Amino acid sequence: MAEPVVVGRDVWKVYGTGDTAVPALQGIDVDIQRGEILAVMGPSGCGKTTFLNCLSGLDDISRGSVTVEGTDIHAMPDAKKSEYRARRTGFVFQSYNLLPILTAEENVELPLLIAGRSAKVARSEARGILTQMGLGDRLQHRPSELSGGQQQRVSLARALVAHPAIVWADEPTGNLDAEGSRQVTDLLRQLNQQFQQTMVVVTHDAEVAAACDRTLHMRDGRFLD
Repeated sequence: MAEPVVVGRDVWKVYGTGDTAVPALQGIDVDIQRGEILAVMGPSGCGKTTFLNCLSGLDDISRGSVTVEGTDIHAMPDAKKSEYRARRTGFVFQSYNLLPILTAEENVELPLLIAGRSAKVARSEARGILTQMGLGDRLQHRPSELSGGQQQRVSLARALVAHPAIVWADEPTGNLDAEGSRQVTDLLRQLNQQFQQTMVVVTHDAEVAAACDRTLHMRDGRFLD
């Protein structure tokens, strides 16, 4: 079997110290295979978002190791870790996190410009992926002029445009109605199949989890599976 794209070993995240210490992750072990969509489910406060933040390098871990494509991301200096995240990971959030003053096209161009692509290339690739997602007629619309489902598709386009090793999605359908949720879920699967894109999806929605390749259930900072 191919080497997993993400490997977490004995991963702990503890907030506070001494008597006030609260363990949010308690010795997590996980392998995430290249090209799979992994769902992480569990009740509120169980550690799902902490898991995503620690495995992606957004947050530091208290103990253990996390390697992405064979690189120990928590052994990197902060500046190099930020650069690595920008180049090799994509993020999708429940709140979309689009810049309100930028158009859909400009929001999607941003990670390419940060990565050093030319303005011409960034514009072309942003237009291409937005058109593929059915937003070719919304390129010049700002987030406030888009529906929730359209904003989430822009967020997905931004996460995928640089072809990252892995996309981390935190409740990507949490703010959407049933139809918008279905559209985004179908799009996740379509993009996964087209690009063999590895995705980790934190969700409370059983329908979203059912569309994934594998589901891990979490409680009190541990996986039950």
